[in-house]
Amino acid sequence: MSYPTSPAFNAINLKSESPTLFSEAVNGRQQSRKIGGQKWTFTASYAPLTRTEFNPVFAFVVSQQGRHGVFAVVPTGISSTNGTASGTVTTSAATLGAASVTVSGLTGALKAGDLVKFSGHTKVYMLTADRAGNGAMAFTPPLIAAVSSSDTVIYTNVPFTVRLANDIQSYKLSVGNFFKYEVDFIEALSWAALFTPAPLPNLLKIRSLKRIW
Repeated sequence: MSYPTSPAFNAINLKSESPTLFSEAVNGRQQSRKIGGQKWTFTASYAPLTRTEFNPVFAFVVSQQGRHGVFAVVPTGISSTNGTASGTVTTSAATLGAASVTVSGLTGALKAGDLVKFSGHTKVYMLTADRAGNGAMAFTPPLIAAVSSSDTVIYTNVPFTVRLANDIQSYKLSVGNFFKYEVDFIEALSWAALFTPAPLPNLLKIRSLKRIW
């Protein structure tokens, strides 16, 4: 299921969310710990729409039943390479947690900041360095699932797998019967991708705590 491509978004506000535990002591010493996987969120807004333009968009949104539905959306303007890449780009095998993968079949260059996706995967990654021609393509976050040999790298019209970020959806109707609307999306990831469990020793310590009251 795909989000309507027409009318096109007028503006997009993309955010990267990487949850951490952070603390700072009175002496200024800081500690941080990564506690979950990265995900993308973004707000897409439209120029004022006529009723004919707006109704199919809002009907699709309402049909998702709040945050329940999962669908694909292509955020135009940021979903294709900023480089000169062309051709069918394929991968060598890479394991879960890898931050780079060897690619072949790349003509031209992909640029740092480009968004890419691997065939058969739902996660979108961002390149952290330019990649001209074949070789190691570096990206973030690290892989949340292994990449197989000969997977295809999607670098044009990269679709995000998302759900609505809110259960309540509303719009404004302005003078002249123009509809003003913006919608919030959040990348739809599995529980395993979002949560990194604490190491076993820490869990054992928590279990060993005794009540002192």
